[in-house]
Amino acid sequence: MSITRIEDAKAYLKQSEAVADRFSRLHQRSVTLEVKDLTKVFDSNKGPVTALNKVSFKAHRREFVCVIGASGCGKSTLVRILAGLETPTSGQVLLNGNAVSGPGPDRGMVFQGYTLFPWLTVKRNVMFGLLESGRSVTTAEEEAMQWIDLVGLGKFAESYPHQLSGGMKQRVAIARSLANQPKILLMDEPFGALDPQTRARMQSHLMEIWRNIDITIVFITHDLDEAIYLADRILVLRPHPGEVEEFIEVPVPQPRDPSQLLSDEFLATKHRLEQLIHPERDDLDDSLKMVRMVRIDDDIPSVL
Repeated sequence: MSITRIEDAKAYLKQSEAVADRFSRLHQRSVTLEVKDLTKVFDSNKGPVTALNKVSFKAHRREFVCVIGASGCGKSTLVRILAGLETPTSGQVLLNGNAVSGPGPDRGMVFQGYTLFPWLTVKRNVMFGLLESGRSVTTAEEEAMQWIDLVGLGKFAESYPHQLSGGMKQRVAIARSLANQPKILLMDEPFGALDPQTRARMQSHLMEIWRNIDITIVFITHDLDEAIYLADRILVLRPHPGEVEEFIEVPVPQPRDPSQLLSDEFLATKHRLEQLIHPERDDLDDSLKMVRMVRIDDDIPSVL
């Protein structure tokens, strides 16, 4: 990033007319997810530890929200509470105005691990939740194939997980999560274990899926570029305890493509995220202190 770009600390707030209009329309949509004063305290050997403290935010219908923050900010704890896998100490999660009290088909969940049943084919993995919800085998198969085709794996419907690449396994996991037609898709660093090329392809696949279905996405990541590339808005959490630092409207126009990674809007947003997540420390000594960890004999020259 050039000096002229980083000198303007508020550059990430500048929006083109088209982007501003898009956010105006987004905020007029109904609220799918509302998090109100969410607090989570864990017990430990050293006493209570507050993972999240009074976290509040809203996500609108068909919005893509990324959540980022330094280690210890409670990102994964937050998404597990949203999924109903953890119970908050206080506060509330509302989905379409209804309180979340446990797991439910109105929320799909995709983890970093693929969590596929290795003894089932791709089609049977995607059919599993549909059969559990009471659909007939014929109906479940028809609906599963629609989602499998959507993620581009129609030719692999009869394959088993061990026959697929990492990216393909994650696409199956996404299809399985979407098959029950949830209102919201929760994703906890789903591409974190993939190599950079596969990760980039998966980001593009996810954007294409999101454009074609009616779903709100909350996506946990530690990758700043990924957050900017995918999100409408980015929720930044500060650590120890996890609290809302800022909720940023990404000024990069939609639809996104890799050529925007070097745009002024992209770089200005990335600079802001770096300021929030990795703030400069005035109390750090600029000099690097070297500590000798082994004994050096007097007659042997030191290489330190």
